[in-house]
Amino acid sequence: MNSPSNKEKLDFLFSQIKSCQRCPLSASRSTLVFGDGNPDSRIVFAGEAPGKEEDLQGRPFVGRSGQLLSEMILDVFRLQRKDYYITNILKCRPTINQEMIKDRPPAPEEIASCMPILMEQLKIVKPDVIVAIGSSSTKALLNTNEGITTLRGKWSVFKDIPLLPTFHPSYVLRNGGKNSPQYAMMIADLKKARERLL
Repeated sequence: MNSPSNKEKLDFLFSQIKSCQRCPLSASRSTLVFGDGNPDSRIVFAGEAPGKEEDLQGRPFVGRSGQLLSEMILDVFRLQRKDYYITNILKCRPTINQEMIKDRPPAPEEIASCMPILMEQLKIVKPDVIVAIGSSSTKALLNTNEGITTLRGKWSVFKDIPLLPTFHPSYVLRNGGKNSPQYAMMIADLKKARERLL
């Protein structure tokens, strides 16, 4: 009998956790945002948490900052959304007072509740490289309090997988988008990740 494919393994994992109630965010979410893309990808992009659009659509990085990230990945890697795997540390949207109006960074207890799901995803996909998108995901994956401006563009390791932190595209947008120094830095980081895959 054939062993299950990575897609089948991810589908099964999703079926196990789609009704997750490990933390209070389950009470306010519209959808659990699991992950998206190629289950056999050599690269995984891991962000921090779903935002408003992601919560509504059930897919990671589909809002304005996600669209910018998709453009950057296409530009640097020549990969479309279906070609790579993308997910978040948290699978539910964290908002201030759980009012679903204003987003906030993930809380430590939420990260602790959700991290085992990401670990299972990484175990299934087995990427050669992880790109940590933004400060919260970088701090969670590297178990550090150092900021993203210090860590971005510097290689680290997570569970024997090379990991490269970079800015979150929302930070790039807040600083002027494609004309900002942060955009150029993020492109440089992504090129570094691309070189690691060659």
